[in-house]
Amino acid sequence: QRKAVFGKSDDEIVAMAVDGIKILKNLTADFNGEVMFEYTPESFSQTSLEFAAAICNAVINEVKPSKEHKMIINLPNTMEACTPNIYADRVEWMCKHLNRRESVIVSVHPHNDRGTAVASAEMAVLAGADRVEGTLFGNGERAGNLDLVIFAFNIYSQGIDPKLSLSHIDEVKEFAERITGIATHIRHPYAGEMIFTAFSGGHQDAIKKGLDTHK
Repeated sequence: QRKAVFGKSDDEIVAMAVDGIKILKNLTADFNGEVMFEYTPESFSQTSLEFAAAICNAVINEVKPSKEHKMIINLPNTMEACTPNIYADRVEWMCKHLNRRESVIVSVHPHNDRGTAVASAEMAVLAGADRVEGTLFGNGERAGNLDLVIFAFNIYSQGIDPKLSLSHIDEVKEFAERITGIATHIRHPYAGEMIFTAFSGGHQDAIKKGLDTHK
């Protein structure tokens, strides 16, 4: 992208990012409300970590976030080029090399081109990320973005509060299907129509005995 899309050198790309944030700061200077800046190094998953840190730190130095007024550095797994473990390693490295880390919200933006967006998000959070970006049921770019429904239920099952209300998932699913015109797969984790259906006799027997024991 630096060569083909922008046709600029590394230093010129960094300058372009800093100039962009300066424009945004000027445009929001008189805004009567709270502004939080977010910067995303496009194609983070294919960029050398040293350059990714350099351009992010240049933007951070221009924004000058504080603990009271933080900014977001959002790290995408572009085209899901990295396996979840490599993506998490890269996120961990960035967390250790970002300026003003205590004033920066490290966010991850997994794609699902390889079908491992949820795994990437979970491992990235374990590696130090503070925030995730995703969509309901993974609807989004190409093969989709991070499925927030699966991610939220997954971490909830491990005793971590996702800070989302999961009690009305059927109503949420109906609304999303009606608005987007995209049906949720019947075997979608946690929300599919078939998730409480057991066809194996052994499973049915165990479920019945489990329910009897619960009573």
